[in-house]
Amino acid sequence: MNKVTEEGIKLIHEFEQFREHAYLCPAGVPTIGWGNTFYADGSPVKMGDKITLAQGNRLFEIILKQFENMARKAITSAVNDNQFSAFVSALYNIGHGSSKKSGIIVLKNGQPSTLLKLINTNPNDPKIADEFRKWINKGSTFENGLRRRRETEVKLYYK
Repeated sequence: MNKVTEEGIKLIHEFEQFREHAYLCPAGVPTIGWGNTFYADGSPVKMGDKITLAQGNRLFEIILKQFENMARKAITSAVNDNQFSAFVSALYNIGHGSSKKSGIIVLKNGQPSTLLKLINTNPNDPKIADEFRKWINKGSTFENGLRRRRETEVKLYYK
């Protein structure tokens, strides 16, 4: 069973950066800790919320397991732990998707993303790198950070 590696955890932590006070992420969603928009019980983060580093680390562990479980259900091919970790990092950042919002697993039209389709068809396909790179909000104030994150995920994926 795949699990996010220590390198994958470090990657997520590097780009999410711990914050003890709730803040609005670039998408305008209240966020706390290691980039969490909701708590373990599913309740949303609210502006004014505060957590300690210990609480944030515990929340991260719980939420990461939820994303690992989503990824395990979505990925049907045999991937190594680096490939799995890179996908989970992107999933953690982008979200899984819903009928209202595109995500890395399910698009607005209910179809799987091309990234997921390629991973499930051939996890070693070199086109997967380009698909990771498509998950950047071009023209946004956080475009450069997302570009760096996707490149770091690509390097981990092919490591």
